[in-house]
Amino acid sequence: MTDNSKAFVLDSDMAWEDLGGGIKRKIMAFNENLMILKVAFEKGGVGSLHHHPHTQASYVESGKFEITINGQMKILKAGDVFFVNPDLVHGAVCIASGILIDIFNPMREDFVY
Repeated sequence: MTDNSKAFVLDSDMAWEDLGGGIKRKIMAFNENLMILKVAFEKGGVGSLHHHPHTQASYVESGKFEITINGQMKILKAGDVFFVNPDLVHGAVCIASGILIDIFNPMREDFVY
């Protein structure tokens, strides 16, 4: 198991990974139980509807997003949070460029392998 759980992580030391479609991410830290990452969206960027077996909590650091969880949609802005239980269908549409801070339990192996 790869482990990237340093005690301190400096944003300036981390490179962005371009995911295409106006979305990029930085995997900040993780171990087998937890993962935290930053996801930057340009206006109009879409995190397509999907589901996974992980619990996800996301903090809106900046911007404005249309978030859909299990068929319910809400507009969220900086300072807001959304929480996704395992296997619920969810997605995001960026209304104003911004950053989401995503936390997963357990870590997303598909992001690093």
